Amino acid sequence: MKICSNCILPETFPGISFNAEGVCVYCQRFEGKETRLSEDKNKYEGKFFELLSQLQSSPQRSYDVLMAYSGGKDSTYTMYLLRAKYKLRVLALSFDNGFISNTSHRNIKKVTDNLGIDHVFFKPRWDILKKIFTYAAEKELYSKKTLERASTICTSCIGLVKSLCLKTAIEQNIPMVAFGWSPGQAPVQSSIMKNNPSFIKMAQDAILEPLKGVAGDDIASYFLNEWHYAQPERFPYNVHPMAWEFYNEKMILEEIEKLGWEEPKDTDTNSSNCLLNAYANDLHIKKYGFHPYVWEIANMVREGVMPRDEGFQKIYQKQPEQLIEIARRKLDVE
Repeated sequence: MKICSNCILPETFPGISFNAEGVCVYCQRFEGKETRLSEDKNKYEGKFFELLSQLQSSPQRSYDVLMAYSGGKDSTYTMYLLRAKYKLRVLALSFDNGFISNTSHRNIKKVTDNLGIDHVFFKPRWDILKKIFTYAAEKELYSKKTLERASTICTSCIGLVKSLCLKTAIEQNIPMVAFGWSPGQAPVQSSIMKNNPSFIKMAQDAILEPLKGVAGDDIASYFLNEWHYAQPERFPYNVHPMAWEFYNEKMILEEIEKLGWEEPKDTDTNSSNCLLNAYANDLHIKKYGFHPYVWEIANMVREGVMPRDEGFQKIYQKQPEQLIEIARRKLDVE
């Protein structure tokens, strides 16, 4: 299989082509944009300080930011920055999809305790989650474009996470929701965005309607309702600070280990919290011919925040069979 000589995108990735040197079209488009990227990072860090200054003049509240906290390394480091560097009052919300590793459970407790952060675990009904995951393992639920960025299982899961975090922030009048997106997952231009009720309704319906067809009307309780949409002044900003912060995986691991975070030995190379991820990755690779994390990792390689050989290892090593089997047994699938 042909793989880009600069990043790690394979010839099976949608819309890809290569020049005579074997460099993919996405790398060709990025060439020369390094200076602009650096300028944008400085710009959006400045915007974040402006936002914090603006929010300081708002009425007193219990929390400044709701952290979508998976217990993984990136969300842990992001939460550490919000608390230690930016001195914000953080409420952490963790979504229990039924597949959080034992190590991650311990990490979540230790890190929130050591940072002095209030924490909420949200665990949806298992019968609903099982219906969604087993259906998503076999059939597509969303647009084909989403398949370039994540598996159908992961898109379903993160759709619930985003909705529950936004719902909680509106109900508690928390002005920001933070995510631990890596620099490869989302561009710096999206790192500070005010949620727009009309856009959110359209985006949530794109997830909610397919999930209703799978799990029934009970799924609606995890999404915004008319009361939420009638409170436009309560809609928070979405922020993902690692878009402008210095990113180095070794540095991040060293920093969060000081908080008691332990690197898991019970997850795959693309997740530091979830036991379902390897199964979702394996299904996606077999069905579409490329790894669902390859776009994210290729972006990180292209932007110079991850060495190519490290990215290659994360994407092209075989998915661990023992984790795939754990997921199959729990979901009762062959």
